[in-house]
Parts: sequence; structure tokens; C-alpha cells
Amino acid sequence: MQKRKAKKIHKLRGRRAAGYGFSAGHRASGQRGGVGNAGTKKHHYIRTMIENPNYFGKHGFKRPEKILEEVITINVGELDEAADRLVERGIATTKGKRYQIDLTQLGITKVLGSGKVTKKMDLTGVLDISVRAREKITGIGGTLDLPVDE
Repeated sequence: MQKRKAKKIHKLRGRRAAGYGFSAGHRASGQRGGVGNAGTKKHHYIRTMIENPNYFGKHGFKRPEKILEEVITINVGELDEAADRLVERGIATTKGKRYQIDLTQLGITKVLGSGKVTKKMDLTGVLDISVRAREKITGIGGTLDLPVDE
């Protein structure tokens, strides 16, 4: 009588991978592939790298919050429209037809050039101003009190 050949799995019992390659090779989720990134032992790695090469590692740079400065802007058109209201509230003053506005009282750090300028404005406390805003204000006869470095 011939001796029956032992099944391969019986020979491999007790070994870590039992003939299925790496340690998770014959478990349910690892065997069938899983959903999404489930069961990504090794077999989804190439797909991940091809579809999204930036998948691993850190990306970009976030500036420290203590060095960030908040820029509060206003358009010259809005400033022109609000000039009378600012005089009523006592934030701005008038000399004849000229409006004198202190932007530091309003908390504004930059003046932008959108809108129409119909009033002569003398702006003080201007920290930053766009080229178009400067042209519009000086073009109508207004003045700007700019920092020394400009």
C-alpha cells in the first residue's frame, strides 16, 4: 500500500507565512484586495504611487502665525462715498472742499484703487497704497501722507 502524500499546507503549518509569501498573504481582506486603501499591505502600493505620487510625506509650508500681519483694505471709491459720514462721526474733518481723513483711526492699512474719486481727500496714516489709488487721489488734487521709505 502506498503512503499518501502529505498536503503542502500540513508541511508549512507552524511557519509564519505558511507558503503565502508575507504574513498577511492569505487573510481575507488582504487576499481579496479590500475597498479603497483597506488591506494595503503591498499590493495597492504601486497603484497609490501612480495615481498620487504626493501621497506620502509632508507637503508645503505653513508660515508661523506670529509673523502674519492682517491687511485691512479699503477702495478709494468706498472712502469717497463714506467721507461725509466720517465727518458726521468726527473721524474726518473738512477744510473748504477738502476732506482730511486719518486712516489709522479707521484701522485701515492699505488703500486700493477701485471706484470713482469725486472729492479732494488729504489722507494721513497711509501705510500702503496701490498705484491706481495714488493716481486717482493725486489726479483730482488730493494729497497723501506716506511713510518715509516710499
